[in-house]
Amino acid sequence: MRVTGTAVSLTVRDPSASSRFLQEHFGFREAMAADGFASLTRDDVGVHVVLLVEGMPTLPEAQRVPVSGGLILAFEVEDLEGELARLQAEGVAITMPLTVEEWGERAFQVQDPNGVVVQLVDWAAAA
Repeated sequence: MRVTGTAVSLTVRDPSASSRFLQEHFGFREAMAADGFASLTRDDVGVHVVLLVEGMPTLPEAQRVPVSGGLILAFEVEDLEGELARLQAEGVAITMPLTVEEWGERAFQVQDPNGVVVQLVDWAAAA
């Protein structure tokens, strides 16, 4: 198998709201969009975020309902404290403060308008 790209597909109530949030605060741009659908990308990372409206009839029935519990959309960044300060200055509510785990993960979280958890993370040397 040769993987040529990757995407995370999220079913949400309002794809446009999540799309605007990811564009405004995380530098994504819409590569494609239609009623109830948006595909977002960044030029510096090989991942797409696909947003689908709940109830979309093209999805299998079990996937038509938003499920965000336990899902974390994580982005590894170079300047975690700088990103935290930037998002706070932009008025984004921090829903999990900057934490440091014993295995070396440092992270904080925000939520988009649909409740999708977005986590920014970096890796410190493990203690």
